[in-house]
Amino acid sequence: MNTQIIKLPQLTVLTQLSRSTIYEKINPKSKRYDESFPRPIKLSLSAIGWFEQDIVDWLNSKKS
Repeated sequence: MNTQIIKLPQLTVLTQLSRSTIYEKINPKSKRYDESFPRPIKLSLSAIGWFEQDIVDWLNSKKS
């Protein structure tokens, strides 16, 4: 498994989703909440990231 961590700027390029759309996908109170979207991991007090493989797997699941 690829354990590389990507941050939001890389995530927006990889998914072609805007920053605000990504935040809505991870917010359970949002209309755009997507329970299948990978959860971010906390890197520091103010930084989050995502496992690249989780994002790739999520994108592949959306293709089918």
